[in-house]
Amino acid sequence: MFTGSLVALITPFKNGSVDEKGFEKFVAWQIEEGTDGLVPCGTTGESPTLSMEEHKRVIDICIAAAKGSGVPVIAGTGSNSTAEAIELTQHAKKAGADAAMLVVPYYNKPTQEGLFQHFKAVAEAVDIPILLYNVPPRTGGDMQVETVIRLSQVKNIVGIKDASYDMARPTLTRLKARKGFIQLSGEDASALGFLAQGGDGCISVTANVAPRLCGDMHDAWKKRDLDKAFELQDRLMPLHKAMFCETSPGPVKYAAELIGQCSAEMRLPMVPIAESSKKAVHEAMVHAGLIN
Repeated sequence: MFTGSLVALITPFKNGSVDEKGFEKFVAWQIEEGTDGLVPCGTTGESPTLSMEEHKRVIDICIAAAKGSGVPVIAGTGSNSTAEAIELTQHAKKAGADAAMLVVPYYNKPTQEGLFQHFKAVAEAVDIPILLYNVPPRTGGDMQVETVIRLSQVKNIVGIKDASYDMARPTLTRLKARKGFIQLSGEDASALGFLAQGGDGCISVTANVAPRLCGDMHDAWKKRDLDKAFELQDRLMPLHKAMFCETSPGPVKYAAELIGQCSAEMRLPMVPIAESSKKAVHEAMVHAGLIN
């Protein structure tokens, strides 16, 4: 169910507030473009500056917009507070999310045993499929393969989004994790390599502005049409890199503005990207064939 090209959704803002109508339209466009899964309230969705009420509301809007489409919603419900993560995950379950995604707790830097107990506690508290999310550059913590393998044995922990940039991990995890444990890349530029090492898909930043191309690349891989997959990777690679020319989601929100999907507005401490970065994003969008 959770394979292929999934999108780490941006959260549109308008005059400082969540642009609810804009977000509904954006989700509908993603579905029309063939995205395989919707992931609201991750880092790309600026979850750190969403209030608890806004966080829950964004999840609700995404689920309502996707209803009847067959496209799964994986709600971002992570926190560095286990109690808060449980509250958000309970809300996602009640709202009708297909799964929840929980990031490694940030700032307080738990041990590997602390990570195991944190995710196990959420999984035991809420009966919903759970994806782990390991992103060391953001959190300051790195969940090791051995911990992931342990967690794969917990009943409703079904997979992981891995943004560790370590291409050995998908294979090492697959060899010992529970059979069927899903592995999704969290890093666009190495997504194809991740697939080759045993991955099942990617939760993508780039898919916010190139959902069809990202989906086509994953479809080509599934069909083992390697020429097509590499062709699409070459077309997308400058865009993948440009999406991180500054801290995400600054570049991707600017790219979304270029194609008329939403405003580039963000919340402090995030600020508009520099003119040099805008130039890099524009050139990458042209290279991908998304704008002239």
